[in-house]
Formats: sequence, structure tokens, C-alpha cells
Amino acid sequence: MTSRRTRTAAGLLTLLPASGVGLTLTSSPTYAEPSIKTVQARVDHLFRQAEQASERYDTARLRLASAHTRLVALRHDLQHQRSVVAVLRRQVAATVVAEYQGQNLAQVKMVLSPDPDTFLEQLASNAQYDDQQHEQMATYAVQAQQLDMRARAASREVSRMRATERQMKHDKATIDAKASQAKDLLSRLKSEAAAAAARTSAPSRSGATSRPSAPVPNVPASGRAAAAVSYAMAQVGKAYVYGAAGPSAFDCSGLTMMAWQAAGVSLPHSSSAQQGYGTPVSESQLQPGDLVFYYSPVSHVGMYIGGGKIVNAENPSVGVVVAPLHLMPYSGAVRPG
Repeated sequence: MTSRRTRTAAGLLTLLPASGVGLTLTSSPTYAEPSIKTVQARVDHLFRQAEQASERYDTARLRLASAHTRLVALRHDLQHQRSVVAVLRRQVAATVVAEYQGQNLAQVKMVLSPDPDTFLEQLASNAQYDDQQHEQMATYAVQAQQLDMRARAASREVSRMRATERQMKHDKATIDAKASQAKDLLSRLKSEAAAAAARTSAPSRSGATSRPSAPVPNVPASGRAAAAVSYAMAQVGKAYVYGAAGPSAFDCSGLTMMAWQAAGVSLPHSSSAQQGYGTPVSESQLQPGDLVFYYSPVSHVGMYIGGGKIVNAENPSVGVVVAPLHLMPYSGAVRPG
């Protein structure tokens, strides 16, 4: 038994290099195993880090889509501007060639005609020609400058898109790493709990690693909120998967997005972005269907259902559940629609 506990403690220590969970050295060679509560806190922390990265990824994905739309418009505008400048360039080139071939000299000779009427007529014509030349060159310069500005704007947009893609790649790696660590740790924790229960012939404690959902209440709501709440409540018991938006699994903002979509209201797939879609409401004014946000900066969202409770896609260990309003650090709320 002693060697088994020693191996278990060593295994958990390997999994928890940065958890702050200490293994107290006793007078015997055996180390005390971390409690289920302590290890569960570490699991929750890893899931929390993965969710933060997942929400950053969702927000970056929205930025990338918006940047792509802007880039398409910029490139279209740039192509039009290139056509404008190409026409002006040909006109300027024709003017330069005409001058080189002596067209101006011929006009000067005509202006020097001894006939007064001819002199005044050609003088006016020559002045107009010079004005046209000046205007032509000025127009070309302005249009060429605008072409350069559009080209630089398109280049900046491409650079921003590449930076966003790099951030998304980094966040995706963080999601995968943290989620993998948490799932590995959770699996070992459940195995140890089940083994401990079997050794003592007590009921299995493996369920202690996840908080059970509260009973699903009947939520009174009206209008669009009723449709949103009805959709969200129908998902209780489904899995939490990073980046998912149904039908079999959700992340936090994926659940609220799809719930309000069922009510005819479009929301982005990002908790921080959803905070800007609706009318801010105080906690005392919360009504079923309101979106409730958590942490600072915002990285989790749930839906208020009344009675001091929310429905939310919480984390991979519990999935979509009904939970207390203040289960997490409260940040604010909005009313969509």
C-alpha cells in the first residue's frame, strides 16, 4: 500500500509542476497525496486558462473575418484607382510627346500673327491649353498619391491579418495544451477516487470531480427572450467543447449565440464581443434571457434564467449546466434584442 501511494503522489507531482500544490514530507518515506478538492481546483484552473485562450481565439476569428472584408473592398478600390491612374498616365505621356514634337512652338507662331483678332484668339487658346496642361498634371499627381495611399492601406490590412493569424495559432496551441493537461489530470483524479472508494468498499467518489447541475427549473420569460431561454435550457446536459456552437456541444459564447439566434437575434461567437450587443442592465434589473459576463477582461458568458441562476456552458468537466449567478466573478450584463 505504501509503495502504491508513493507512486500515485509522484505521478500527481509530475502533473502539477506549476500548480502550487505541495506534497508534505512526513517522518515516514511516504508523501501525502493531494486532496481531491485541491487537484480539482487545479483542473478547474487549467480549464479556465483554456477557455480564456478559446475566447481570444473566437475574438481573433471575428477580427480576421472583418479584416478580410475590408481587404476585399480595399483591393477593389485599389484596382479602380490603378485604372484611373493608367488613363491619366497615358494622357500625360501624350502631352509630353506633343510638346516634344513642337506642338507648343506652332501655337506660339500662331499667337504672334500680325492680325489682332487672330492674336487675341490664339492667345486665349494658348492660355487655355496651358491651364489644361497644369490641371492635367495636378490631377495625375493627386490620383497617383491616392493610389499609393490605397496600396499602403491594403498592405497594412494584410499585415494585421497575418498578425491575427499568428495570435490565433498561439491561442489554439494554448487551448490544446491546457485542455490536454486538465483532461489527463481529471482522468487520473477520477481513477484514484474510484480506487480509493473500492479499497474502502464505499460508494464511488469519482463524481466528486465535477459539480452536478442544479435541477432544471421552468423559466418564465416572454417575447424573444422566451425563445432564447427555451433553446439554452434544452441544451442542459450537453458537452462543452472549445469553439463549438452545437448541436451536440457548445462553448460559453457558442451557447448564448445559438440561443439568441433561435430568437432571431444575431450575436458574434465571442463573449467579449457579445458584451457590445445589447442594452446594459444592472444586476438588480436582470431578467431571463439577459447575458451575464464574467471576469475582467470578459472571457465567459452565461444566460440569466431568474432566481439567481444562469444556464451556461461552463467547462469540459461539467458541460452545459444551471449554476448560481455568482459562481464566477461577475462583470456585467446586457439585454439583447
